[in-house]
Amino acid sequence: MGDPKLWQGLTTVLLLLGVQVPNMLGVALGLALAIDSGRLHGMRFLRISVFLPYAVPAVVSTLIWGFMYSSRYGLVGSLNDALGLDLPDPLRADLILASIGNIVTWEFIGYNMLIFYSALRIIPRSLYEAAAIDGAGELRLIRSVKLPGIRGALLVTVVFSIIGSFQLFSEPSILQGLAPNATSSFFTPTLYAFTLSFSGQQTSYASAVSILLGLVTAAIAFAVQVRTLRRTDA
Repeated sequence: MGDPKLWQGLTTVLLLLGVQVPNMLGVALGLALAIDSGRLHGMRFLRISVFLPYAVPAVVSTLIWGFMYSSRYGLVGSLNDALGLDLPDPLRADLILASIGNIVTWEFIGYNMLIFYSALRIIPRSLYEAAAIDGAGELRLIRSVKLPGIRGALLVTVVFSIIGSFQLFSEPSILQGLAPNATSSFFTPTLYAFTLSFSGQQTSYASAVSILLGLVTAAIAFAVQVRTLRRTDA
């Protein structure tokens, strides 16, 4: 508990959890509501194109975005050279967490959108008809019918996102080779445990870190679930 490297990794994960997860779920929910409204053209193409990144392995996704981020030979560097711009390096130390958050969002936004959309499709159509008779507009329909109807799906995605945030490993591990000065061997707790076990030959200490990480993840996920259920009962 007194290991500063472990606490730094936990702080990184909690910061990502507090900023990236709400943004990702908010965009995924907005896309699901837009598709469910039936007012968009090319809905099938939109569903496929948004969900497709989830089928790409995390290592491949990180490599794609990592080379795009590069200010030397990637998209950022090409734009700076071609247009005479001075875009900031997304792989520098103060921006690396936001860059990782963007990669994770791109990877999982389609997965969460599919969960929301599936939940929206099973809401009884009679509720929509009753709301229309009462003169409810689209915003009132979303607030009073759709969001309460997918509360269970919201809880599932929040819990899964919490677990996924604490499991963050592939993205910072791959970016170490592209941005060695921006990440470290203890950037996240899972990366720290991996380094301890396979590079430092400290298997017992890595096991202790893993057990602590599992307990913290379970405690936060359980607290979110209990709080959500209490609000539902109220």
